[in-house]
Amino acid sequence: MTSNLRAICFIDSISLNILRFRYKRRPPEGANLRPPTLHHSSHCTLRLVGVSLFFSLAIFVSPPATAEQSVAKQDAPCLACHGQPGLKSETGKDISIRPEAHAASVHGILGCRDCHASIREFPHSKQTAKVQCGSCHAEVSAFAKTVHATLGAQGCTLCHGNVHEITAAAKLVPAKCAECHQQQVSDFAASAHGRVAKGGDADAPTCTSCHGTIHGSGSLSGPGALGRRQVVAICSGCHSDSNFLARHKGSIAHPVEQYVNSMHGQAVAQGKDAATCSDCHGAHNILPARDPASTVNHWRVAETCSACHREIVGIYLESVHGRAMTSGMQDAPTCTDCHGEHLILPPKNPESPVNFANVSMETCARCHGDARLARRHDLPADRVPSYADSYHGLALREGSLRAANCASCHGIHNIFRSSDPRSTVHRDNLAKTCGKCHRGVKAASFIGPIHVRTSTGPAHPTVLWIRRVYWVLIPISLTFMILHNLLDLIGKVRRGIRRSDGAARVLRMNLWFRIAHWGVMLSFPVLVYTGFALKYPEQWWTRPMLRWEQQTSFRGGLHRAAAVTLIVATLYHLVHLCINRRDRSFLRAMLPAWADVRDLIRVVRYNLGVGKEAPHFAKFNYAEKLEYWAFLWGTAIMSATGFLLWFDNFALRHFPKWVSDAATAVHWYEALLATFSILLWHFYMVIFDPVVYPMNLAWLTGKVPAEHLECERPEYFQSLVAGVSGERVQSLDRKADDTGQPPVTGKDS
Repeated sequence: MTSNLRAICFIDSISLNILRFRYKRRPPEGANLRPPTLHHSSHCTLRLVGVSLFFSLAIFVSPPATAEQSVAKQDAPCLACHGQPGLKSETGKDISIRPEAHAASVHGILGCRDCHASIREFPHSKQTAKVQCGSCHAEVSAFAKTVHATLGAQGCTLCHGNVHEITAAAKLVPAKCAECHQQQVSDFAASAHGRVAKGGDADAPTCTSCHGTIHGSGSLSGPGALGRRQVVAICSGCHSDSNFLARHKGSIAHPVEQYVNSMHGQAVAQGKDAATCSDCHGAHNILPARDPASTVNHWRVAETCSACHREIVGIYLESVHGRAMTSGMQDAPTCTDCHGEHLILPPKNPESPVNFANVSMETCARCHGDARLARRHDLPADRVPSYADSYHGLALREGSLRAANCASCHGIHNIFRSSDPRSTVHRDNLAKTCGKCHRGVKAASFIGPIHVRTSTGPAHPTVLWIRRVYWVLIPISLTFMILHNLLDLIGKVRRGIRRSDGAARVLRMNLWFRIAHWGVMLSFPVLVYTGFALKYPEQWWTRPMLRWEQQTSFRGGLHRAAAVTLIVATLYHLVHLCINRRDRSFLRAMLPAWADVRDLIRVVRYNLGVGKEAPHFAKFNYAEKLEYWAFLWGTAIMSATGFLLWFDNFALRHFPKWVSDAATAVHWYEALLATFSILLWHFYMVIFDPVVYPMNLAWLTGKVPAEHLECERPEYFQSLVAGVSGERVQSLDRKADDTGQPPVTGKDS
């Protein structure tokens, strides 16, 4: 009904226009015509009105027409002229319309007057108002701010074509874009995005997916940081969408989130000039990394990074890694293998794979610690383990950031073979390289292998002999301790021997001996704990102490302080024996003798039940002598090797490097032997032996039960009694306390 009314109104307007034209028209000059009479005019008017009423009635009573039929009828008067092919305006402009093409276009639902609303008379005014697309398309106002606004007044028609034959936008992209952006469209069609789009993937992007609507697209390369932030935002529309990622399993999880947290992403967010997605992956020519033409293909990564890091890439290409990569070695590392891909962090970041603490054991170890790669490329398989066992590696593993890592010696991007004179580890350059930390080091000091493992692998002959000696000494010593003490424990338990709780006490250690013993008791456990913490820094029991290691060398400082304490306590003991003539008899009593061997045999026979007589000892038995001299020997060895390791610059200036390697090996093996000796030998004698269990308190009070000496050392006990003229044993304590010179001196059993 509405269409009919509009048609009636349109016909009425035409009738009125015809009448207006008739009465306004003037006859030509000189024409001998009689003006129309009123009767003639009325007749014409009535005739036009009748025609108008006829058509109006016909339209009104006719059945409703479709929108297309209504438009066609509405446009019929216009098409009477403009439907003629080749119709041109006075200026020569083609003003003809193809009705069929118009009807099939997007604007096919619109009539002529929907756009040309200002044209209301015929003939048309010479100054007709230009049709404004913005009256319907609000995006036209935004179009003026886009890169396409440079196309000027013809911008709409250049993309959409003849305004009367507009094609749907979905059918224009990308073919229409290719008319101006041929290379970009061609690249896109061959890209990963273009391939999935061709395959019918509903998630596949088009030109407008990234650039936005044609009427709102701006330059993604500018202005400056704004454009770079736009690139990241656009890519994240898909690549950070959890649903999209769930549908399309990518090779890298959360790439956008990683990039945003990277040094590149942070720089872009701060408005700085840094790499974005398109700088590495390309813009329209994005290809899978496995494609040889991809800018992120393994063989082209360095080339891509060189766009910003040209000098560094130039150095890398000359290095052993770069030459391996350019020669076609698939396993050769490139930029992303060390620095990461999307999550590239600054070296100072603790999470960065090129952080000082991560270079050796995480980044370099991925290749040089891989046995498969070592076999494939004939690489030394011991480089990472030998570094990890070295002082540098151990210090780094415990958290120190002052010890050398792989890059400290071999370089970063400028890594060359050791035979190359340019290499920082070439023989001619070693003094300079190591001298950065070890001042005054001479080249001659480095004769021999650099990567040396304490326990295994190739080493200097001296180090090899040290290993062999301790590999024999340690198992024999520990086996002897375990069997001896186990046999002694079983024998005493079987015989029912228990600790004597008699009231009588005999002074066994005077104050001078106890002070030395206290120094050892204080320092030795600290040395064990801090020493093994260096060797096993990843263990849970080392964590409390190593938490401050990055800020201060707490473990190393504590270890050295304990070492000094142990040395001072030992020296104090030796000086005490030198200046105290009476206590010097302690040394004579500690001298080994063949009687000690016979005592050991008698103890074993007695505990096995073969011997029937309980063995008796002198002032000190074989077990005490073994421990005393082993302690002095171990302290001397540990002090000498410890000082060589502590004052490494001095050692490297005056001795060959194998001396430091030998000192490391001896220090380690002696530490093992000393620790197990205390645990298995000394602790049994002073804690777990049934005769003294739960503890011999001589280390604290200096006194032992008189019954204990009378039972195990009867001759020595009788000499003590005879030496004090038959006085009661208890009075010995009072005499010792009064004079400060105990009748009995020595170590507690």
